[in-house]
Amino acid sequence: MEEVGCADVEAYRTHLAHHEEEWRVLDGLCRITISRFYRDRHVFDALRTVVLPELGRRAQARLASELRCWSAGCASGEEPYTLLLIWHLELEHRFPGVSLTVVATDSDPVLLARARRACYPESSLRDIPGSWKERAFSVAGEDLCLDERFQAGVDFRLQDVREERPEGSFDLVLCRNLVFTYFEPPLQREIQSKLADCIVPGGALVVGARETPLQGDFEPWLARAGVYEKV
Repeated sequence: MEEVGCADVEAYRTHLAHHEEEWRVLDGLCRITISRFYRDRHVFDALRTVVLPELGRRAQARLASELRCWSAGCASGEEPYTLLLIWHLELEHRFPGVSLTVVATDSDPVLLARARRACYPESSLRDIPGSWKERAFSVAGEDLCLDERFQAGVDFRLQDVREERPEGSFDLVLCRNLVFTYFEPPLQREIQSKLADCIVPGGALVVGARETPLQGDFEPWLARAGVYEKV
């Protein structure tokens, strides 16, 4: 309101009515973009020990060579990079011939620029398993930068989940602390339907630990970790 010279909420509402572009500015201010590697440890522990191994076994059973993942609302990239670290450092030796790739989308170009740079302050790595820092990062000034070999599997795209989604189907979709927190139920239903359409049967949707998908498309897999299976 100070930025556009509005004295009170009513004046700002009038400003919105006459400046349509301001809605996008307001929209960007309404989300909290907290992001760290391995954020919500129990969620990534579940992915590392249960979900990704099972998806890997299913991929091998159908003779697939790739696990496709989508990180919706990826912010500055820690979430999709964490998936790749789990796969490369913990799991890929168990599933020879199966690769893991991630499409990572966000509506904020500034955050996506940070993600592509792949350099982070020490605080962003505080939750990762102990040996990962030494195995996957190098020091660059005050930051720690992810080695290029762990960046190769991520495709960052400027997309708003309300308006578009990546093409193709996915074995795993992470949509945490976004759709089922910030959007009204009708929009949640619309987006959930699109998420369900792009997840393969038996694939997984991961939502925030305090979020729950609407009924109909998914059933609990590890609900305490926000993991649901496509029915």
